[in-house]
Amino acid sequence: MPVDFAKARDFVYISGTLFERALFAWLFEGGSLKRLHQVIRCYKNSDNGFGHGLEHDLKAPESNPLALEYLLSVMKHTDMPAGAVLDGTADWVESQMNDDGSLRNPPTTRDYPLAPWWQEPGGQTMPDSIVANLIRLDCATPSLVEKTKRWALAHHTPASILANEWLFMAYHAFDFFFAIDDFPDLQDYRQATIDNVVACALAAPDNQVDSLFAFAPNPESLVAQALPAGFTDRCLDLLAAGQQEQGHWRDQHDLPQWFPMTTINALLALRRYGRL
Repeated sequence: MPVDFAKARDFVYISGTLFERALFAWLFEGGSLKRLHQVIRCYKNSDNGFGHGLEHDLKAPESNPLALEYLLSVMKHTDMPAGAVLDGTADWVESQMNDDGSLRNPPTTRDYPLAPWWQEPGGQTMPDSIVANLIRLDCATPSLVEKTKRWALAHHTPASILANEWLFMAYHAFDFFFAIDDFPDLQDYRQATIDNVVACALAAPDNQVDSLFAFAPNPESLVAQALPAGFTDRCLDLLAAGQQEQGHWRDQHDLPQWFPMTTINALLALRRYGRL
C-alpha cells in the first residue's frame, strides 16, 4: 500500500511534542525555522545546556549530555541549521568533562523519570557523537575537540568498532570518525565503521531497518554505496510497509513516546529516496 502522508501528519500533530510538531512543520510543510528554533530554546537552560525531557528517556529539567546528544543527532539527520541555538553549548560540554574526557551527568537525573537502561550511568557519558556534531555545525572549540580525540583514542579501536552488533549503536563511531579530519590511522577507523554498519544492517531484523537511514540518509551516501545491490530497496519496501493503521511507525522497542519521531524519520527517508 502507498504511504498515507495525511495520516502520518495527523498522528504527529495528535501525539507529538511541540518540538516534534514544529520539526514536522519545518521538514514537510514549509514551516518556520525561526519558530522551530524558538521551540528548541524552551529546552535550553541558562548554563547553555539542554534538558527538560527533550530526549524522551530522561525527563530531568537540568542540563544533561543525553538531551544535547539527541538534539544534535536530529539536527544532523534533518540538515537543520543551528543558528544561535547552540551559542555557549560547547563551553557547557567542556565544563561537564572529567579528566579522561567522559561526561558527567547531574545527580538529580535519577530524581526524575529515567529509562531503566540509563539508571546506572545516570545518562550519556560518551562525548564522541556530541562533539562530532558540534564540529559539523562549526560550534566546537579546539580544546573540546582535542579532549575528545584523547578520549576516542582510549575507547575506540578498529577492532572494537567491528565488534559492535547493534546497528543503532554504530552512531558513536560513525558520527565521530566522519566529522574529524586529523586522527591517527583515521582511514582505518572510517573503513571499520563502514564495514560495521554494513554488517549490522545485513544482520538486522526487519523491525530495525529504520536505523539504516541514519547512516544512509540518501542514495549517494557512503553506506548506501557500500551495501549490496537491492538491499536498500528491500529496506525501503519494509519501511513503507511498516506504517500502522493510525498513521505512525513503531520504534524498534515499541515505545509509544518514540512513535512520532520514528514517523518523522521514516517519512524523511522515504522522501529522500523518492518513495514519497
